[in-house]
Amino acid sequence: MTAVAAAAPEVLAAAETAIARGSRSFALASRLFDRETRARATLLYAWCRHCDDLIDGQVLGEGTVESREPPAARLARIRHATDRALAGELTGDLPFDALALLVRAVAIPRRYPEDLLEGFRRDVEGLRVATEADLLSYCYHVAGCVGVMMALVMGVPPGDHATLARASDLGMSFQLNNIARDVAEDAARGRCYLPAEWLAAEGLSAAEGLSAADHCRPEHRAALHRVVSRLVDLAERYEKSAAHGVPALRNRQAWAVLSAANIYGDIGRKVRGRGPEALAGRTVTRRREKLFAVVAAFPQALWRRHVRTAPPGDRTGLWTPAFA
Repeated sequence: MTAVAAAAPEVLAAAETAIARGSRSFALASRLFDRETRARATLLYAWCRHCDDLIDGQVLGEGTVESREPPAARLARIRHATDRALAGELTGDLPFDALALLVRAVAIPRRYPEDLLEGFRRDVEGLRVATEADLLSYCYHVAGCVGVMMALVMGVPPGDHATLARASDLGMSFQLNNIARDVAEDAARGRCYLPAEWLAAEGLSAAEGLSAADHCRPEHRAALHRVVSRLVDLAERYEKSAAHGVPALRNRQAWAVLSAANIYGDIGRKVRGRGPEALAGRTVTRRREKLFAVVAAFPQALWRRHVRTAPPGDRTGLWTPAFA
């Protein structure tokens, strides 16, 4: 039994259920970790997933849950429960107890969980993505900071900012690919995370009387697909940068990280490769494709872990958090 499981087995069991149902891709990649790292990563996922669901009014990232509680009140409740969890307090609220157990075991500076809550605040208040910089800041606050926390879970020291920057890059690449995959789904909910300046360059701006839903109409899909392809290109820059952080990890951790990078990267590449029709619905990755991505990541991990003579990749122009 892992150390965190021994402390509160029911909390870890609930977290394992959440990851199994909420993200098959993350669950698959996490199996490659050693038991303790997997348990800690699962606790982090459970808290992140629960908070995201509360903000979006969903269950495990799906459907819609009717609630009379305004989003701002839900966010305030999350902040209060998170404050108690960061103090290491167990309250019986399992997702927040998961965070409490995690911060007892791992030195996670308070700034990073708070960065994620800032991302939720932007969603609650109605994010307007005007520029690429707006997009990248949002991606850090909803995913890049989670990448940083995952690196800390894997044992990267809080002061190793060079490696943490690469971990942030990985989380941001995941989010950029998720946005590319979910364009049609987001549009149906009246959301658009694509920079307005990119859309305007393709004649898809609000000035033309086009809404988020209009972007996905068949007559606009070719132009929209060019915008989405640009998004995937950007995701690949962050994915490639993230790979330079692998030498700081142990072998199994490197394999898990590169497996996840391959799985999420392939999502965006499929959207880009399928052309405009990819925007008619949601692009999915089959289990055999995910398994292939895991197999392909094994030699990549060995090479990255043991070939250390190449200089680290240049991060010029990439979004970098102000580290704690």
